[in-house]
Amino acid sequence: MTLNLTGSNDDVEATDALARQGDDEDQMTRGSLAMAWYGVASAFFFVYIGAAMAAAYGTVNAIVGIVLTIICYGVINAVLSRYAINNRTTVAQFSRTILGTAGSSIATIIFALVAIYYAVFEGSIVAYAFMAAFGGEMWMWSLIVVIYSTPLIIGGARRFLDKLNGWLMPLYFFGLVAAVIWAGVVYGFGDAWLTHAPEVPLPFAQGGPGWLATFAGYMGVWIMMMFTMDYAALGKRKDVKFHQRFTFGPLFYVLAYGFSAFVGIFLTFTIPGLEVSETGIAGGMVSLMGILGLIVIIASQTRINTANYYLGAANLRAFGERVLRLRLPNIVWVLVSSVIIYLLMLLPIVQYLLLALAWQGVLVTAWVAIALTHVLLDQGRNQEHAAIGDKHYRAFNSNGLISWTIATVIGLVMLQLGSINPELAGVGSTWGPILTAVSAGVIYAVLWKTHPTSRTGLIKVVAQQ
Repeated sequence: MTLNLTGSNDDVEATDALARQGDDEDQMTRGSLAMAWYGVASAFFFVYIGAAMAAAYGTVNAIVGIVLTIICYGVINAVLSRYAINNRTTVAQFSRTILGTAGSSIATIIFALVAIYYAVFEGSIVAYAFMAAFGGEMWMWSLIVVIYSTPLIIGGARRFLDKLNGWLMPLYFFGLVAAVIWAGVVYGFGDAWLTHAPEVPLPFAQGGPGWLATFAGYMGVWIMMMFTMDYAALGKRKDVKFHQRFTFGPLFYVLAYGFSAFVGIFLTFTIPGLEVSETGIAGGMVSLMGILGLIVIIASQTRINTANYYLGAANLRAFGERVLRLRLPNIVWVLVSSVIIYLLMLLPIVQYLLLALAWQGVLVTAWVAIALTHVLLDQGRNQEHAAIGDKHYRAFNSNGLISWTIATVIGLVMLQLGSINPELAGVGSTWGPILTAVSAGVIYAVLWKTHPTSRTGLIKVVAQQ
């Protein structure tokens, strides 16, 4: 079934453009897209979050929660990646369907800011590693990191990096393996990392079993679902099954979450005095391995930050063009986002990681739940394409906006329970993300059934077989 927009020559041109999108020639090959996406797996943040969950809830609970997370991520992203590939739709374009053009601008700027935030965070780790190895000031190393990272997402340099990523990936993988072996040889291969359990249950751990709290903690990183859609939109339709199973499926998260968590947990409870923080683990690797540890960190963060810089600039551009009506060359948006990244790196942003994850996790989790519900209910009947201009969409789609708003309010209220009563902090951190996702999906499904005219976000549609 296809969509025929009615009313003007522009509509006919849009329909013709849809037909032409069956051609896969301009899309990325499966190998190039897989290598580009697997660069995201090298985020040092994934090493940290696994260790943080084990420190808070115990290693066994953390492992169970991570296994459930891998399964959940794999299933959801298999659905979203298939839809994005078949319909060539990014987060910004798809958001017009579920939120309307004005509502999609909100999602776009949130996506841009989160990507920029991660670029700041991951870049700060490289700067910290340089400072740990050579001394100096953070502002100087931060500037160097931004200067060498920015060109990597521009034109030919980006194509070169796609090839370089193939070499950086094994360097990252075997570098972390070397760190584990090195730490074991120096400090001993004990079982403290596997048997660790918190001596005194923390207040926020009382919201449910530790494995559920771990699972909820990883829901704060559901921004990966939005990353998936933007990357999957670059794939060929003939490669859908490959990307579902290999590129965006559970295998990726076994590496990104499972392997990284193992390394973080082992290093944290093997190296004496190692601080459970991303900078702490990075500094520990440099202290343990010297220049080799620094090389591993640079390689891993270079890979992940190409994704952060690219998605930050791309979504900042989408927001600027749609809301501010600014039509500027892509290089300008890249430079603007890089300047923002550097200025934020001068602030102590690393200290506010968990708080930022909690707040952005509410907004992103609600969006993902709505997007997943829409795709499952729609079953591919209504196509979403970049070829359809903004003028064909409503400014506001009540179905999505109502669902997103209510779910977000629920999530934020749950996060504030700890400030009302510290003993309820665990209830908010554990159940907040879960209730946000469930309420967003349920409300959207109900509105889908009761307000069918708002399902597509399009102003007027005539379905033709």
